[in-house]
Amino acid sequence: MENPFLDDGPDSGNRLGDVAGIALILQQAAREGRSVSYSEMLLNLGFRFTRPKMRALCKTLDAVDREAMARGEPPLAPLVVREGDRLPGQGWWVSRHDYQGPWEGSEARVYLAEHQRKAFDYWRER
Repeated sequence: MENPFLDDGPDSGNRLGDVAGIALILQQAAREGRSVSYSEMLLNLGFRFTRPKMRALCKTLDAVDREAMARGEPPLAPLVVREGDRLPGQGWWVSRHDYQGPWEGSEARVYLAEHQRKAFDYWRER
């Protein structure tokens, strides 16, 4: 079912580049102890899922994590996952320097759960 209120056009309000706004959405998800799919994240920003918008979101997730780490907070990007398998996309995996395993399967899930748990624990206390 199509939603006529969702945006297919350009991001004229720079919602996809709103580092602080996206961080707030993810901080709330972390407080709730849950991940957010790419589609859900884009929906929260008022967009339909498209690959170009997802790529723009991923660039902003990198900035969200850089700012979080500069403040001594855990990264939030591991909370954003694909709907099908609840794992992050390729971009998140290739930026890992402490993990060389597969991007799918049980080993990937264990690694991801560790990173998500750090965000959940941190934001539950705030």
